[in-house]
Amino acid sequence: MHRVNVLSHHFTSSAGGAQSGVVVQSTAAKQFPISDDDVVICCAVRTPLCKAKRGMFKNTPPDVMLSAVLKAAVDRTKVDPSLIGDIVVGNVLLQQGAVFFRQAQGTAGIPYSVPLHGINRQCSSGLQAIATVANAIKAGEYECGIASGVETMSLGDMANAVDPSLISEAVFEHQEAKKCLIPMGITSENVAAKWGISRQVQDQMAADSHAKAVKAQSMGYFDEEIVPVTTRVKNKDGEVSVVTVRADEGMRAGLTAESLGKLKPAFKKGGSTTAGNASQMTDGAAAVLLASRAFARKHGLPVVGVFRAYAVVGCPPEIMGIGPAVAIPAALNKAGLSVADVDVFEVNEAFASQATYCVHELGIPMGKLNPKGGAIALGHPLGATGARQCATLLPELKRTGGKIGVISMCIGTGMGAAAVIERV
Repeated sequence: MHRVNVLSHHFTSSAGGAQSGVVVQSTAAKQFPISDDDVVICCAVRTPLCKAKRGMFKNTPPDVMLSAVLKAAVDRTKVDPSLIGDIVVGNVLLQQGAVFFRQAQGTAGIPYSVPLHGINRQCSSGLQAIATVANAIKAGEYECGIASGVETMSLGDMANAVDPSLISEAVFEHQEAKKCLIPMGITSENVAAKWGISRQVQDQMAADSHAKAVKAQSMGYFDEEIVPVTTRVKNKDGEVSVVTVRADEGMRAGLTAESLGKLKPAFKKGGSTTAGNASQMTDGAAAVLLASRAFARKHGLPVVGVFRAYAVVGCPPEIMGIGPAVAIPAALNKAGLSVADVDVFEVNEAFASQATYCVHELGIPMGKLNPKGGAIALGHPLGATGARQCATLLPELKRTGGKIGVISMCIGTGMGAAAVIERV
């Protein structure tokens, strides 16, 4: 991987549809053969994304959010829930997650005969859940499954995600193992320093993310993917009210790189990563119902996409944010595609520094990047993000007439994950 001084590139605002200074030659999109063995996406939905600790889901148990999307996936496809082969739930922070997930299955009306398990590949857990279900369908374990993700960062504890008492002495004696303990914010600073990504460039990406999300919300572009959730909220006086949450909370109108530039560094004195150019802590859930094409046809299920390829690739833990730059090429190679063949890239904006590096390393046109805004504006509910990105991607491909989409994110401890999805 070569060193890039991102300051040498010409940046323009992606919110206005402009592209980066990298010129990508378009190629004819590949035509995939149609097979009964294809793993198809029948439905992808999500809850609204709410600000952790202070948003409308701050008092909401995880099973409430998860139940809403599981029920919606069944209702929208009209699948017989007893025919679901497995439910896989991505999550990062919940210690007793399996209990909450099973409870959500019950309240969603899915019978106990359907098995369920949780999965944790950190920030890619929701996408890993999709890949896990897709792989099981391909292997013939079952013909239909639900991949999902849920995170309550209001009730989970990021500060104690790693119990120091459980870290062995051997870790501190092994340089590579020790790097896995580097805080995520410092890995962002490392990427910015290594590739010369300025504070202004990071703040501009953040401002663009908010502008795109604000526009998408005002135009109703999120309406198809969002499932309203009725929950209880306690105010500062302890009074509880019942509310139905219908819209995302994170995006802010009118943010500029200049206004974001007034924020102080969050992780390092003199650093460039701030609360404004990093992803928001967020509560939310998402679910994706997948099946073999033959099963979908037999049972009359809608088909909105095809899961074409998936890849996870490791990278140095201290610059874990570059994960998409190594995972996306691997996934595209498996699908026989290039960057130029992709119509929409949903690249998780864990930090503006790492997202900027990945976009320019791969030559992704800014006009194709997170067209409805990314995690800086919408939020990053850890275990749910990958499934949320799928729910966001497919309606955008439909709206714009696009065919191929890519979902990708970096992963703590040094990995990247990416998937290629074809719209039908």
